[in-house]
Amino acid sequence: MKKIELLSPAGSLEKVKWAFMYGADAVYFGGRDYSLRANAQNLSLDEIKEACEYAHNLNKKVYVTVNIVFHDEDFEGLEEYLKSLYSANVDAVIVSDPSIISLIKKVVPNLEIHISTQQSTLNYETCKFWSEEGAKRVVLGRETSKEDMISILKNSNIDIEVFIQGAMCVSYSGRCVLSNYLTNRDSNRGGCSQICRWNFDLYDSYKNKISEDEDFAITVKDLTLIPYIGELIDMGITSLKIEGRMRSIYYIATVLHVYRQVIDEYYKKGKIDNIEKYNYEIFRCANRESVPQFYLTKPGVNEQYYSGRTEESNKDFLGVVIDYDKVNKEIILEQRNYFKIGDEITIFGPNIEDFNLKVEYIKDENNAYIEVARHPKQIVKIPSLKEVYKNDIIRVKF
Repeated sequence: MKKIELLSPAGSLEKVKWAFMYGADAVYFGGRDYSLRANAQNLSLDEIKEACEYAHNLNKKVYVTVNIVFHDEDFEGLEEYLKSLYSANVDAVIVSDPSIISLIKKVVPNLEIHISTQQSTLNYETCKFWSEEGAKRVVLGRETSKEDMISILKNSNIDIEVFIQGAMCVSYSGRCVLSNYLTNRDSNRGGCSQICRWNFDLYDSYKNKISEDEDFAITVKDLTLIPYIGELIDMGITSLKIEGRMRSIYYIATVLHVYRQVIDEYYKKGKIDNIEKYNYEIFRCANRESVPQFYLTKPGVNEQYYSGRTEESNKDFLGVVIDYDKVNKEIILEQRNYFKIGDEITIFGPNIEDFNLKVEYIKDENNAYIEVARHPKQIVKIPSLKEVYKNDIIRVKF
């Protein structure tokens, strides 16, 4: 059995490398144009080429999004852009507009095509259609149920990619016009201003305000399918996709670290232990509740925030390991959030087992003892008998 693909977002070249470091089998990102995350850093053509070289040296893959809803003016320069992506050796492009498929067949017929979740594909007849059009893979809409996934896999012959973690859209996989209407920023061309996360006053049909004590929201809780990874593997899903091209390296490292463990554990043991532990790690990292959404049943009141929502950023991310001094048994790290002597911390990384540590002392970069590390990106040293490695992550002990 071919092992299922773990697919990571990567909003920059730096995040591409972090994603592969922490267990991704493939990454997806946008270029500077034609991508639905216009506010992400995104990659230049030179960076895309470098990302492909880096990935292929690791026997991993790169997919580039070309999935905006195209208007006439958007086609200018597209043909050359597709040729450039092909020359850069990207493994596939992710598209939503059918006209792009025709253009690819014309100018770069060997470029692999994946159908974006923007097409809201939810049934096997549509999957068969995209297969006949030449697509190799379909990214299902996030509204697809387990039952529908099974039916699609049974009745079509195309690779299937499923979102397993990340933010949900209050509309069908991004087909929303609220952003356009209220801010003139087109969510279907990369400019979503996330209106669904705003707070609103609520009125009845007589225009009487009925939300006196608190505002009303239409915010959807995040998606997580950690408890069902084994089912998705057994079904025959090709790729498990994580949302979040604009997320931090801490988020990418944490989420990939969790899902890499979950997937590998299932292949090794045929089951997944400590689901609650994994779920809690994701929750602490994402700062929002995560639920299965459409996977088991249609979402209801428990899958959405109507009021009382808080998304305060935590300060769990304490630092990144720069090096380990084997002689003095000290971790050299770049600090990211405040910590002090006596704090309990956790260290995790792709080449070590997670372990906890009490901070016995702190030195600054001049080897002077200090009580507190309080300056972002300050270089400090803490003792550890266990060896750690560059780019391991240090966080608050949960």
